[in-house]
Formats: sequence, C-alpha cells, structure tokens
Amino acid sequence: MARTQRTALIVLVVLVVVAAGSVGAVLGLQKSDQHTGPARTPSAGSGRASSGSATPQPPSSPQSSSAGTPKGATTPPDPDLARFYSQQLTWSSCRSHDECAKLEVPLDYAHPGAKTIKLALLRVPASDASARLGSLVVNPGGPGAPGTDYAASGSFGRALQQHYDIVGFDPRGTGGSAPVDCLSDSDLDKYVATDPDPETPAEVKTYSSWVTRMGEGCATKSPDLAAHVSTVEAARDMDILRAALGEQQLDYLGASYGTKLGSTYADLFPPRVGRFVLDGALDPKVGTREVNLAQAAGFEVELRAYVKHCVEQGDCFLGDSVDAGVTKIQQILADIDDHPIPVGSRELTGGLALFGVITPLYDRSYWSYLDQSLKGALRGDGTMLLAWADIYSDRGPSGFKDNSVEANWAINCLDDPTSASPAQIKKEIPTFEKASPTFGASVAWMMGGCASEKFKAAEKPPPVGAPGANPIVVVGTTRDPATPYAWAKSLAKELDSGVLVTRDGDGHTGYNQGNSCVNDAVEGYLVDGTVPQDGLRC
Repeated sequence: MARTQRTALIVLVVLVVVAAGSVGAVLGLQKSDQHTGPARTPSAGSGRASSGSATPQPPSSPQSSSAGTPKGATTPPDPDLARFYSQQLTWSSCRSHDECAKLEVPLDYAHPGAKTIKLALLRVPASDASARLGSLVVNPGGPGAPGTDYAASGSFGRALQQHYDIVGFDPRGTGGSAPVDCLSDSDLDKYVATDPDPETPAEVKTYSSWVTRMGEGCATKSPDLAAHVSTVEAARDMDILRAALGEQQLDYLGASYGTKLGSTYADLFPPRVGRFVLDGALDPKVGTREVNLAQAAGFEVELRAYVKHCVEQGDCFLGDSVDAGVTKIQQILADIDDHPIPVGSRELTGGLALFGVITPLYDRSYWSYLDQSLKGALRGDGTMLLAWADIYSDRGPSGFKDNSVEANWAINCLDDPTSASPAQIKKEIPTFEKASPTFGASVAWMMGGCASEKFKAAEKPPPVGAPGANPIVVVGTTRDPATPYAWAKSLAKELDSGVLVTRDGDGHTGYNQGNSCVNDAVEGYLVDGTVPQDGLRC
C-alpha cells in the first residue's frame, strides 16, 4: 500500500498537518485544529504508574530513560537479541520543545550479531507529569512517512497529550532511520510525474522503464537496506522500542498503513499488546488487485461526494449535476495529460494533476481548496494542483524533503512483490474503469509497480489473529477513499480481540476528524482503559 503512483494510493494520515508547511503560502493552509475535549484521569486499578509532579521541560543535557523499567519488560524473544532489548535511550532536546534519541536494532534479525542500524525517535513529554500513564507510540502510515514528524505535529487530542509521552519513530529505511536511496531527486521528479495511464506503445515503454529504474536503483544504491525494510522487521523493531521505553506492554495509535504495522506487531507479540487503536484500517489478507480495485472505487465515491457538495451549494463551477461535474473533472485531467501546464520552472503533468485532485479528497475540510485548484486549472494555472501533488510526495520548493517515495516503494514491494504485466493490466482496465471511470485506468496500472523488485522478504508475515492480545480497537470511516470501510470490518473480525468503531463520514481515518463520538471512544480506551462497545457507530 503506497504513496506513489507505481504501487497504490494509501497515504499517511498526517498528510496535510505535517506536509502542508512547504506549500502553505500557496494553499493558505493552517494546521488542523486539535480535539480539545475534557481531559480524563487514569481509572482506578489501571495498573499504570504515574510519576513526578511538575510539567516536564525539554532537558538541557542528555537524559537516560532507564529508570523504573518493570521487571520482564526487557526480556528478549531470542537470547541473541538481549543487548538490543537492554539498551538505554539517551534523550536530548530537539526541535525546540521535543526530545530525540536513537534506537539500535539489527539490520537482519536472522543475524543479530552482524550489521546494525539506528532508528530516529522523537517524543513529546506528557503535559501533566502527575497524570502520566506512560508512552504512546504512534505511526502515521505511508509506508515511508516519518513517524517523528507525526509525533511532533500536535495531531492528538488534549487528553492523549496530557497523559502520555507521544513517541514517534521513523521506521527502518525511512526518514532519519537508515533511509533507503534509489533515485536522484531529478529522477524522482520524473518518476512521480510520468503518465499514470499509458496508452501508446511509447508511453508503456516509458512506464516500464521507470518501474525498472526504481527497482534497480534501490538494489544498487541501498542493497543491504532494501532487503530488510519489511513490515515484519519494522514490527520487531517496535518491540525493542517498547523495551527501551521501559514499558511492559506497548500502547499504540497507528493510522492507515500504521494499522498494518500495528496488527503485525500484535500477531508477533500478542502478550505485549497494551491499548491498541488502529485507525483507517488495512486488511492484511487483501491482495494487490483487490486493494487497487477497492481504492479506485473509494476515490470515485469520494470524488462524487465532493462534486455533490459543490452542486448543493448552488452555482457550482463544475456543472449543475454530479455526473456533469465529474465529467468536467475528467476532462480537466485529460487536457492536462495532453497539454501539461507550465508552473515556473516545472510543469503540471497528467500524473501530477491526478495526485493534485486525489490529495484533497483525503480530508473534507480541504474541499474548498480543491475548488480553487480546479478553477485555476480551468484558466491555465496549475500552481495549486501542483502544490497538492507535492504534498502527496512530500516535495518542497527545492526538492524532496525526505525519502518517502523511495521508502514507500521499497517497503511495499518487499512486503508483496506481486506485479502484473502491461498485457495483464490492459485486460483489467475495463473492470477498473467500471469501478472508477475517473481513476480506474490509472490505478490499474499501479498493479505493475513492483515488477523490478530484486529482493525477497527475510520473513513471512504471521497469521492475522493475535490470540490472547488485549482488546484492539479498529476504527473505520464509511466513505474513506484510501482504506475502504470494508477493510476495517474485516480486520476487526480477523483479530481475536478486535473491536470495531465506525465513523459515518468522508475522508481518511476517524480519530481527530471532528467526530466527538469517535474521539471519546479512542481517548476513553487509551486513557481510561474503557473498551468501546463493539460495533459502536458514530
């Protein structure tokens, strides 16, 4: 499940909150409001230790995290991993108000005595030390998104910030954690901008050449790393992180792909599962074709919801009906594909325009900006659509801000190298276009993205189920375009202790999206340990 056009469409939940900074002046974006519901105090008998009495401040010198580690918290699953599980984190002030550290993990868990890598960590200390429950590890999705940015973004309700140290980590191969390198920035620009729906033999040849260059680039420039960035290995890293944080069990909030990472951890270490929330869930059992087909349909549904909203406001610039409006957008995309729009020293291609439309569909609050972007395109100004496309790939004004495009490809294709040939894709296009007249053909071509994968994952993913784990809350949104609601329902059933919470609404993920019922359910579980009613609808 990916963020680039060569595998699939899933994106990090922190997409706009973190990434919009680089183009905020163009889009006029502001950081999303935080949920500020009433703070909760720990419930009696929760088994969570509170410490200290003063509000924590960033340390002026490195600080160890070893004090007060519960007995058994650092017991490794394999004696050969003992030195990793017993390590102490040294935190130091970073980003003005936060704390950063490095975690050492084995590159290859089959050979823990060989090469190691270090993972970047960031924590935001609990705002009320006297009510602190422990550490809440968070992951925004991607895969490839820096979890450190997510932790620092403030994208959490007051109750969570009050009671937890919010801890983010960049998964192996991403951000500041031994990042994989596959292509130069100039080549990445070309890769992201290529035609998403190649029709002529020349366009298919170009598509295939970029698929090949990505795989060969990862294998040539990062041969060791690219072979060891699987979700299973990242989940094993999380257990070392749990031990280094001094936690008997891991409390976790994962969104989008972060739900796959979380469910994998639960499958590997069910007794270590504390309070888990998986928001915008992926179903690990769904195959590549089904993932792409479901996402194509999901984005079509959300596009029609966007156009319907425009029509209902009156005097919609796209037309006087949903069908007319959708057809208008399809024509805009086709025109840009035929005649890219110059934007400064760059140009808005058909591929970039596609992501310029898709990105604001992740969050209903950005539909008005999509209005402005499409109006601009109609008058020959591609600035805003290009800005949205840059948010999608985490590109700044002077180049890519991180390696998320490359990491996304490397992780997804190592997890599942299944890939369709151009001939197979062409046969599938009618089915995809039936599900999504606007996005279907482009999404169908994403099924060929992993054809050049050179490595095989070191370990197969575990069976889904996590028997014996504490309750795992799965949040699904009925009209989530990136992670369809059906996946949340399936994952909640597949997990032995799964509890489903449903948000009836638009956009990607459910927590902190303006629904107090979902917020209360998530925070009530993470803070108080109150398990929501299975099947709760909000």
